[in-house]
Amino acid sequence: MQVFKFGGASVKDAASVRNVSTIIRREPARKLVVVVSAMGKTTNALEELTWAYLRRDEEAQQRFWQQVRNYHESIMQELAAGEQGLDFGSVYDSFAAVEAILEDEPDANPDLVYDQLVSFGEVISTQIVNAYLNATGLDSIWVDARRLIRTDNSFREGNVRWDRTCTFIEQTLLDLLHGSVVITQGFVGGTTHGETTTLGREGSDYSAAIFAHCLNAKGVTIWKDVPGVLNADPKWFDETVLIEQLSYQDAIELAYYGATVIHPKTIKPLQNKNIPLWVRSFVNPDARGTVIGPFTDHLRVPSFIFKMDQMLISLHPRDFSFIAEDNLSRIFGVFADMGVRINLMQNTAISFSVSIDNKPDKVPALLERLKEDFRVTYNEGLELITIRYYDEATIDRVLTGKRMLLEQKSRYTVQLVVKNL
Repeated sequence: MQVFKFGGASVKDAASVRNVSTIIRREPARKLVVVVSAMGKTTNALEELTWAYLRRDEEAQQRFWQQVRNYHESIMQELAAGEQGLDFGSVYDSFAAVEAILEDEPDANPDLVYDQLVSFGEVISTQIVNAYLNATGLDSIWVDARRLIRTDNSFREGNVRWDRTCTFIEQTLLDLLHGSVVITQGFVGGTTHGETTTLGREGSDYSAAIFAHCLNAKGVTIWKDVPGVLNADPKWFDETVLIEQLSYQDAIELAYYGATVIHPKTIKPLQNKNIPLWVRSFVNPDARGTVIGPFTDHLRVPSFIFKMDQMLISLHPRDFSFIAEDNLSRIFGVFADMGVRINLMQNTAISFSVSIDNKPDKVPALLERLKEDFRVTYNEGLELITIRYYDEATIDRVLTGKRMLLEQKSRYTVQLVVKNL
């Protein structure tokens, strides 16, 4: 039994949906759970819709929703033009459910509203894919992940309740998998009270790992628009190298530091049961890609991770006291309360510096909280470069044309906060 995961780029239009169908049909046993993300950039559009709804901007709300609806209808029309008997009734039911939400006053909890609306991207995409597969003769069954993956009520960052989740997944899917391909959603879950939650942005990889863990799958394949895991993002690096084999440990490290090819939470559920994870290309499905598993060899080439739009914040006690445990406890408490992740931290006797993503919806309030107890200075427009298995030549290479503000080294990893000259 295998788990396949297809991201937004792999189902961005009608041709892509047909390609997904072809890849699924190549699997000889077809004992598959197929996890699908929202199509294309739908999640971004649904986020804009959510913000418009929360601020009661009806003109923007209508515009964003019409964009989402028109986009999916165009894909359905193109798929229907080549096939007889396509039934998209469930998609129009989902359209109606979104429109019913938009007609009501928003709930007081904006994160709950976010999860209710944004989750429909995955619901609609899987309904379209499932309808197409069935119309083209492949027996598939649509299953609602919101009823299977149980989480707490931490909306937008749901924490999985593993025992309940595995019980629901086993009871629902084991029999279905004997005769059908199961189509389900990434990114979404639900509370015991039936409220929809999401697992964090780009959380569909994590969903695939959850299904694989609970079903003791033989493997997980994440289908991407890249040939596998590369040693750097091609957007920021001209000469990239395919990593054919990667240990769980290195995969976790790279994901933690911000490698976008794998969601940070994906590896642990797989590593706990020694389930291999493949990263392969939906553009060239014959290529081997990258396998992540219980290997012991270190990477043979340096790996580079670039995080843009960083802010370097430095905190100084007003009375020149040491940065000791009591100060650190207060600092970490503020970051936790404000929901801001620290990408790098470093302290001296009387200062503490962190690099964070410069998010306009969180940073101003964070700075105000920190100023209550500390003198605060900061720099914006920075870049955080992480090199795994570095040497001095690789450091010199990435510092060309940049000024280094902060450096932190460990045995295998160096992190550099830099600014363009």
